[in-house]
Amino acid sequence: MQQSVIRIGAIAVSLFLAACGGSESTSVASEDTAPASERVAAQSAPATPQADDISTVDGTALADFTGDAAAGERAFMQCRTCHVMDPGVNRMGPSLAGIIGRKAGSVDGFNYSPAMAESEITWTPEKLYQFLENPRRVVPGNRMAFAGVRNDQERANLIAYLKDAQR
Repeated sequence: MQQSVIRIGAIAVSLFLAACGGSESTSVASEDTAPASERVAAQSAPATPQADDISTVDGTALADFTGDAAAGERAFMQCRTCHVMDPGVNRMGPSLAGIIGRKAGSVDGFNYSPAMAESEITWTPEKLYQFLENPRRVVPGNRMAFAGVRNDQERANLIAYLKDAQR
């Protein structure tokens, strides 16, 4: 019995960690002979974008895709560990109800990181698309333990769902 409980606990922890942002590793091949410290700096994440900058690392834009709200609702399952769409209900993350058009770090009753609270970001669909690609790039120092959604279409679907849920 105790071994079953331990196994179930281990599975639950594994699923939680997977939902909250397993990492994808990428490697950058370098043929140049620069010192290792310079190569590491060149391989680091792109610079933090300004609040009104919506450029993505992969060069895509939300306008390149047609989001599917139903597919976005399914994709939102990975977000539900920390977020809900119910107004005024905060979990590990703030409620995402009404996120489109809202200033980052502004949900009453949620304790944001200083980085998020001071970000000056307004959540437009395009800014969300950029943020979901790599949250730590867009708001370095935020507390969200999520690596991002690498799939462009899935990001567009999530945004379609968030927009649809606001109606």
